[in-house]
Amino acid sequence: MPRTPLARRAAAELVGTAALVAVVVGSGIQATRLSQDVGVQLLANSIATVFGLGVLIALLGPVSGAHFNPVVTLAEWFTSRRSGSGITARELLVCIPAQIVGAIGGAVMANAMFAEPAVKWSTHERSAGHLLLGEVVATAGLILLIFGLARTGRLHLAPVAVASYIGAAYWFTSSTSFANPAVTIGRAFSDTFAGIAPGSVAGFIAMQLVGAAVGLGLVVLVFGRPGGGPDVDG
Repeated sequence: MPRTPLARRAAAELVGTAALVAVVVGSGIQATRLSQDVGVQLLANSIATVFGLGVLIALLGPVSGAHFNPVVTLAEWFTSRRSGSGITARELLVCIPAQIVGAIGGAVMANAMFAEPAVKWSTHERSAGHLLLGEVVATAGLILLIFGLARTGRLHLAPVAVASYIGAAYWFTSSTSFANPAVTIGRAFSDTFAGIAPGSVAGFIAMQLVGAAVGLGLVVLVFGRPGGGPDVDG
């Protein structure tokens, strides 16, 4: 099949990332209004994210690969830069800003839907060492999953597999699995349940990049050197 035009790929990444952040932030706000139990709040937030992410990957995967995540886009470019079979440097420089703009727009939209200030910096500090370790683990697992599916020819399972992994990682990682620089930036714009203080963003993103490198190393260790990119539509 011919490659989707870059403008459409970027639009899909922007819309998909915006919708993902709206799901994460919006369900967090809704959860805190319906329950005072933090466990119930996290359960509601994680379930909404699982369903929302799975639908978005299934819908937009055939257009852009449904990365919605700069570390996935960077990892695809890195692994396919010599073969030319994956994302190009030009596409990288277009799609990552689209993801970030979409994430910010999604947070603003979620705030507005629940009559919160459109932009209010989060005060939720997430800078402790164990939380940063959680981001390394969460991101490494995500990269291993996506590229492992690519290496074994099972990317058609990505909508279910990736969404299920993120849902599980909400609970087994100390950071509740941001695992996404764009989403991390977007969540700083909302002083609600899912927010992250601006001062914690850089640390999270740094650990996500470390996690991506670890994840690619695990892919090589387990599956051998990857030969192509991980568009989730296969």
